[in-house]
Amino acid sequence: MADKRVAIIGAGCSGFTTAKRLKDNGIDYDCFEMSDDVGGNWYYDNPNGMSSCYQSLHIDTSTTRLEFDDFPAPSDWPHFPHHSLMHQYFRDYVDAFDLRDSISFNTAVEKAERKPGGGWRLTLSTGDTREYEALVVANGHHWNPFMPEYPGTFDGEIIHSHNYRSPFEPVDMHGKRVLVIGMGNSALDIASELSNRTVADHVWVSARRGVWVLSKYRGGKPADKMMMPPWMPKKLGLAIARRSIKKSLGNMEDYGLPKPDHEPLSAHPSVSIDFLAKSGSGDLTCVPAVQRLDGDGVIMTDGSRIEVDVIVMATGYRMAFPFFDDPSLLPDSEHRYPLFKRIVHPDVDDLYYAGLAQSSPTIVNLAEQQSKLIVDHLQGDYALPSPREMRKAIAEDERKHLGQYYSAPRHTIQVDFARYKLDLLAEIEAGRERVKQPVGAK
Repeated sequence: MADKRVAIIGAGCSGFTTAKRLKDNGIDYDCFEMSDDVGGNWYYDNPNGMSSCYQSLHIDTSTTRLEFDDFPAPSDWPHFPHHSLMHQYFRDYVDAFDLRDSISFNTAVEKAERKPGGGWRLTLSTGDTREYEALVVANGHHWNPFMPEYPGTFDGEIIHSHNYRSPFEPVDMHGKRVLVIGMGNSALDIASELSNRTVADHVWVSARRGVWVLSKYRGGKPADKMMMPPWMPKKLGLAIARRSIKKSLGNMEDYGLPKPDHEPLSAHPSVSIDFLAKSGSGDLTCVPAVQRLDGDGVIMTDGSRIEVDVIVMATGYRMAFPFFDDPSLLPDSEHRYPLFKRIVHPDVDDLYYAGLAQSSPTIVNLAEQQSKLIVDHLQGDYALPSPREMRKAIAEDERKHLGQYYSAPRHTIQVDFARYKLDLLAEIEAGRERVKQPVGAK
């Protein structure tokens, strides 16, 4: 398929790194981006409204873990860069490899339909219709906020963390009583920022269950540099890491947090440089889950009532592909979307997904690795297994990658990046061998 055209939806880090590999291999493509620049979620105040960046945001992955293989980050970068550095890094990547002219900015894909017999027909926001032999979906999965519904009514203001920009935008929280719902990374960051005594009157953090709040540093080094190597048996690596975390952090209850009902690393890591200190110092208070809204307050599941002025829902996101009408191409009600190697739908061999995983420690260069399989398949150098074999492999991969996590919608697309990368490279080699097999051979 190297002489045929490919469409890419999205010019965030997953879209433009896929575009680079297509270009390097002489594959004709068009990339469509609804915003006016690259960067996706890391483009602060992105005019497309899909960025979750807040003014103080720093990435939780250390520099050497997030950089692209073929475009190292600047040597003078800090361990955990600010979002402005990340966005400039992405812009520099696109310019260094001369990708910008191949991206149609301010152009959304409004509809993507699979043609009978294969290939895709795209309807664009410009009114144009284009046809392609293959489609790469790189529209991200941190832009469609999930807003839980609670009984009752609330007199104050409610926002999702997706819309949070600073303690004063879009809601001025100076001197206010604030409830943050959730204990993921955004919740920890926002609660820590608002709990400064010069900002909110007080901050409460509500969670359905306790979590292990991990430090960005361990032993004076970025903690993600101390992850167990992929060659180590996973069970052993988890045991060593969990013991180390417990030894260095102690009990969450000692900081005023609820006791977790699971082991460390049984959830997508909640990482913060100062949340534990804020909680231990009394600057914020952890409370149970919300039972119902109650006018100028909130009733918690333990029966307590808290008077608050603002609620920040840091309650996560839902995968969404608004350009697809086909129900088989949409996630199920449990937020599950099984893909072979998190790239290929077993029944659609001309559709690829780039970056559709919750990857620890990084998602930045995930698609850089995935694009190797995509390009080899497009060029005919790699053959997919049969749909039945792909489904079997999906089940096995989910057992390997998800087995350590408790069951929750936030964990349905979780992968260990280092192990995933080794497995992906092995699958590419296996697919190259399948190409050499005679037709009909098993």
